[in-house]
Amino acid sequence: MIQSNIAPLGMAVAPHHLASESALAILRDGGNAIEAMVAAAATIAVVYPHMNGLGGDGFWLIVPPQGDPIAIDASGAAGSLAVPGFYQGEATIPHRGPKAALTVAGTVSGWAEALAISAELGGTPTPVSRLLADAIRYAADGIPVTQSQASATASKYHELANQPGFAPTFLPDGEVPGAGSRFTQPDLANTLSLLTEDGLESFYRGPLASKLASEMSRLGMPVTLEDLNNHRAKRRTPLRIQHEYGEVYNMTPPTQGLVSLAILGITDRLKMAEADETQTVHRIVEATKLAFSLRDRYITDPLHMREEMQTLLDSDVLADMAAKIDDQQAAPWGTGKGPGDTVWMGVMDSSGLAVSFIQSIYHEFGSGVVLPDTGITWQNRGAAFSLDPDHLLALVPGKQPFHTLNPAAARLNDGRTLVYGSMGGDGQPQTQAAIFTRHVVQGMPLQQCVSAPRWLLGRTWGQASDSLKLESRFSDETFAQLRALGHEVEALPDYSEAVGHAGAIVRHTNGMLEGAWDPRSNGSAAGF
Repeated sequence: MIQSNIAPLGMAVAPHHLASESALAILRDGGNAIEAMVAAAATIAVVYPHMNGLGGDGFWLIVPPQGDPIAIDASGAAGSLAVPGFYQGEATIPHRGPKAALTVAGTVSGWAEALAISAELGGTPTPVSRLLADAIRYAADGIPVTQSQASATASKYHELANQPGFAPTFLPDGEVPGAGSRFTQPDLANTLSLLTEDGLESFYRGPLASKLASEMSRLGMPVTLEDLNNHRAKRRTPLRIQHEYGEVYNMTPPTQGLVSLAILGITDRLKMAEADETQTVHRIVEATKLAFSLRDRYITDPLHMREEMQTLLDSDVLADMAAKIDDQQAAPWGTGKGPGDTVWMGVMDSSGLAVSFIQSIYHEFGSGVVLPDTGITWQNRGAAFSLDPDHLLALVPGKQPFHTLNPAAARLNDGRTLVYGSMGGDGQPQTQAAIFTRHVVQGMPLQQCVSAPRWLLGRTWGQASDSLKLESRFSDETFAQLRALGHEVEALPDYSEAVGHAGAIVRHTNGMLEGAWDPRSNGSAAGF
C-alpha cells in the first residue's frame, strides 16, 4: 500500500515526479508555492508533452493563509479568423490539424499573472530564469519517455503522424518512441530560454509572439498576432459552496467548476458519512447526472451567459436536485462531453499559501500541430465550439470555449486546508467528489482515497459508450449491486488512466503538509 508523504516545510504533488521535484527545489530555495507551481508547470510541459504544454490553457486557484482565494482564468479565446465560414463544408470543427488549433494559448499568461500575485503577497521574487531552469534542461538534454506518452503516441499515430510538425517532434527517426528512451525537444528548450530572456509576456507581445503568429499564418490557423497581443489572463472570484464540513472553492465559467461544487452540494444532503461503497458511487453518479444538466444548460463564455453561477449554488436548486435522487433506481441521462488529457498539480508552502492548478492542451497532443522551430504543440480546445449559430457553445471570434478544467480547494471547519483535483474531462468532477467524500466526509486516509478504485460516468477515448465504467478493483458485489440499481456498468483495468490522474495536499492544523499522488500516473508527492 502506497503511503502519503508528510512534511513540515513544503509539499508538491504532480502526475510526473520530475515536476514535483522542480516545485520542491524552488521551495527549498525560499520560493513560495506560486513560484514553485510555475516551475512545476514549465517542467510538466516538457515531461508530459502529450497532456499539456505552452500551446494550451491553464487555471489557477490560489488560497492564501488569510483572506479570500483568488482564481486565474488563463484560457484563450477563438481567433479573429475563426468565423463559421472558415469551416465551410465541415459538419463539426475538426479535432486535429490547423483548423482545430483555433484558440489563443493562455497558459503562459497565467504563469505571468500568478507571479504578479506572488509579488503582491510580498517576499523576494525568484527570477523566471530559475523557475524555468529545470524545464529548459529537460527539453535540451532529454527525458525518459513515459509509458503514458508512448501509449498515447502509438494509439493516435494515424491521426497525428501527418499533422504539421508532429513527426519531426514526436516521432524521432520516424518511430514511436519507446518507454524509457531518451526524448529531446531542442526547439522547446530554445523557446523556454527566450521566455527567460524576454519575459513571459513576450509570448503575446514581443519577438516570440511575432514568430508564433507568422508560423500560424503560414499553417492556415485562424489565430493572428493581434489575437495574441490582445490576450490577458483574468483574475476571478472563485465559485464556492458552504458544505457541512467547510467551504469548498472551484473555478468560474467557462469551466465546469460549477459541476464539481454542485455534486458536493447535492450529496451534502444525502448522509454520505453513513454510505457504503455502492451507495457512495450511486449517489455521486446520480448527482453527477443532475449537475451535468446544469452545465449543459448554462456554462459558456461568461460574457455570453445570462445566469450568475454563484446564485445557482446559493439557491434552493441543489436541495431540489438532491430530493430527486432515488436510492433504489438509477436515473436515465443523455451524454457527456467526453474525455480530456490534462495535468492537475498542487503545492503548499510553510506559510500556508496553497495552489491548485490545471494545465491542458485538451486531447492527447492537442491539435497535433507543432509550430515550426518552437517545439510548441497547439491545443484543440476550440473543438468544444459548435458550428450551430443557435447553440450555447456557438463559435464566435473572441469567444472563450467551454472547459472541463477545474482546480479545487477547501477550507475545512476543523482548520485544515485542502487542495485537490484530477485530469480527465467528464471525470474531473466525479474524481473530485470521490476524493472529497472519501477523505473529508468518510474519513478515509488521504493516499488511500486517491489510490482507491474509481469510476467514470461517460466516454473514454475512442468509445461511444456513455456507460458507468468502474475499475476492476471494485468488489463483485459492488458491480452486481450497481447493475441491480439500473446502471449500465462496464469494467476498466485495475488502474486505468480513464479515471484520471488525481492528487491532493492537506495542511493540518499543526502545520504539517500531507500529500497524496496517483499510482495511475508517473507522479509523486514530494515534501521537505
